Amino acid sequence: MSHTAKHFTSQTPYVLHLDEKVDDNKRSTDLPLSGMTLAVKDLFHIKNLPTTAGNPDWLASHPIPEQTSPAVETLLRQGASLVGKTITDELAYSLNGQNIHYGTPFNISAPNRVPGGSSSGSAVAVREGSARIGLGTDTGGSIRVPASYNGLFGLRPTHGRISCDHMVSLAPSFDTVGWITRDLNSLATVANVLFEDTQALEQSLINVHTAPKIGFAQELVAQCDYADILRDTYRRIATTSHTLESGLSSALLSQASETFRILQGYEIWQTHGQWITDQQPTFAPDIQDRFAWCATIDNFQYQQALKQQQTFIEHINYLFTQCDVIFLPTTPGPAPLLSLSGDDLASYRNTLMKLTCIAGLCGLPQLHIPLSINSHAPMGFSLIGQKNHDKQLIEVARMLLGKLS
Repeated sequence: MSHTAKHFTSQTPYVLHLDEKVDDNKRSTDLPLSGMTLAVKDLFHIKNLPTTAGNPDWLASHPIPEQTSPAVETLLRQGASLVGKTITDELAYSLNGQNIHYGTPFNISAPNRVPGGSSSGSAVAVREGSARIGLGTDTGGSIRVPASYNGLFGLRPTHGRISCDHMVSLAPSFDTVGWITRDLNSLATVANVLFEDTQALEQSLINVHTAPKIGFAQELVAQCDYADILRDTYRRIATTSHTLESGLSSALLSQASETFRILQGYEIWQTHGQWITDQQPTFAPDIQDRFAWCATIDNFQYQQALKQQQTFIEHINYLFTQCDVIFLPTTPGPAPLLSLSGDDLASYRNTLMKLTCIAGLCGLPQLHIPLSINSHAPMGFSLIGQKNHDKQLIEVARMLLGKLS
């Protein structure tokens, strides 16, 4: 059932804050993540700790986990100290970062704006300094969007690169484990730990010691609220211009976004439909409406969307014959105002998903890079890389940031 409760601001990004670090006294100081604090989105299971998935009815109807997510386990084993589990949008099905049950984490960078979701708590924990690593998930933008709205670095990895076992799934074909940090070095350090298969997968595709070809998504940049800033940024980092003429048009991405919505929605109902039907959980109205829509998607729509997805993947693969990485806005503009109406937020979400669906549909890595232009409303840009070249994407970003310093 839906809920009439209003959104409220939470003064903490944590749904569970730990007073003592887990196994802290057993950890070597020589490990890669020694001294780095970790905030974990409350979708990941941690042995003997509850998982709320952002919804009290989920918590009440599921047992305390007996196993820990492989991603969390790896980070802890490599020296990270667990601070707590962070607030998420309900079952991760929103990009706003609002939660009527546990509160909306406070966006320190822009107090009158949403923090972005669904990895809202993890982003805010990093922004406020209580954690150096914010572990989250990204299905339709849930790492990239809060990273953008909070002025942080955020990586959505190649789909399937990191195990999603022992966590609450949203749509398995699109779910990824990602993370948010204040600086690129920290993000790269986490990558070195979590990408244990680097040698096997990341055969040299881009020579990061020479100038990479950076494809410029011209039409998408032109429609962004801070287009002039992004054009200037591109001119400063690109040795040679590689404009993707008509490669990523608004019309194409409107269709791609709808394709993503159908595929994601169908999987969401396959994943959670029975639980929702049986439990009748209390959701925020906008999230309740989205789940209800998921229930209406039939197999014919799903099969058609799969065909459209394949066509889109082929198109993006063609674009990568012209460039090494794609430069584009992460979001259409700064974070929406908290005072924005539900209808306006829904309209903004549709525009936003034209940008986030690209990496989602194709299973590609995408890295958000903040620009310190306006501290009151953070903004930045993204680089999309080719499949399984996540670490190379990070190194390209490092090289490009050197040109901006």
